[in-house]
Amino acid sequence: MSDRARWMQIVVGIVCMVAAANIQYAWTLFVPEIQAQHNWTRASIQTAFTIFVVVQTWLTPIEGYFIDRYGPRVIVAAGGFFTGLSWVVDSYANTLSMLYIGSAIGGIGVGCVYATCVNNALKWFPEKRGLAVGLTAGGYGAGSALTILPISNMIHSSGYQAAFFWFGLLQGVIIIAAAFFLRMPQKEQVKASTKVAQTRRDYTLGEALRTPVFWVMWAMFIGTVTGGLMAVAQLGVIAHDLGVKETPVSVLGLTMAALPFALMLDRVMNGISRPLFGFISDHIGREWTMFIAFSLEGLGIIALSRFGHDPMMFLLLSGMVFLAWGEVYSLFSATSADTFGTKHAGKIYGVLYCAKGVAALLVPLGNLLMEATGTWATVLYVTAAMDLTAALCAILVLKPMLARHHARNIEAAQRAEAQGVPLSSAQPAGTYNG
Repeated sequence: MSDRARWMQIVVGIVCMVAAANIQYAWTLFVPEIQAQHNWTRASIQTAFTIFVVVQTWLTPIEGYFIDRYGPRVIVAAGGFFTGLSWVVDSYANTLSMLYIGSAIGGIGVGCVYATCVNNALKWFPEKRGLAVGLTAGGYGAGSALTILPISNMIHSSGYQAAFFWFGLLQGVIIIAAAFFLRMPQKEQVKASTKVAQTRRDYTLGEALRTPVFWVMWAMFIGTVTGGLMAVAQLGVIAHDLGVKETPVSVLGLTMAALPFALMLDRVMNGISRPLFGFISDHIGREWTMFIAFSLEGLGIIALSRFGHDPMMFLLLSGMVFLAWGEVYSLFSATSADTFGTKHAGKIYGVLYCAKGVAALLVPLGNLLMEATGTWATVLYVTAAMDLTAALCAILVLKPMLARHHARNIEAAQRAEAQGVPLSSAQPAGTYNG
């Protein structure tokens, strides 16, 4: 199969991800309008965001089972239906319960789209796994940059309900149409990496869960994704409380209020982050890339807490945080496939991805901690500490564990070969330099 045809699978996956992105990344635009319309508390509205993320992540192992069994086309089409339905339900929500139901439906839809497209990228490009997954996940991270202004304009001109309804229909139709072009590769259509250690043994979910390295990655995932999720859900609130929400900011002749400007920049940086750090990890290894990115995120959050009262610094530092945060979705998925193989990648990464659901449960605590301390600085310092801890773990804990993991697979493969037993595992395709 030609490289052009392989890359078309990535392009289609990106289209699906772009169409699914707004449910998470445009949410912050709707919160103030929903609060003004219904006088619900901010915390109760943000519970809908938590429900969305929890459902999206905690159902991923189930979706992974169906992906591995039935392939990408059916699962993404179903995801498109639920993604569109979610915002249509939200457009009619006049009670918190109905808003929560819409969020749960959205979690199912986006979970199907996200998990399937990432899984497909992992399987099509093992030799460029970080880049391929990064580009696909980048569509989810940067996709809403295209629609932030149209959604914001429709909210202000026609009301948030109209924005929910029409954009929900549009997004659902795009995903369903694109789904029919997706398919899984055959083994002879792909080749392994020569630079990153990759097991050729396909671990089952049960085998993966019994390895310590899985749970180290799971804990690191929670530590790094919490700060970014909090920023996604609370950036509008943080900008308001810091007094910069409506302050004009000018960059390269473009002048906009700080919050919508930051939202646009953040989506772009979030999207760039995933293929950028994925590409870097294909060349220098996943662990060192994690260390660099997680450290950058932690330092950016600390700086935002200290200098975010300045509109220009708020813009630049929020962009820095999102640049360093977005890569978690390319690095952890690629590392999971490198470590456990691709045959059961949907189920294994699905369980690993549940770490995002755990992190989502911490998002409402940000509001409570801010109200208890009277400042966002406390919240930001806590999330920064989690990022920096994960950065150190990447080098001091994960790196040596992965080296031992691959060494054991090599030894098992060599023993099997010496005994004339069919290989259940084989040495990595390239030389592992860490």
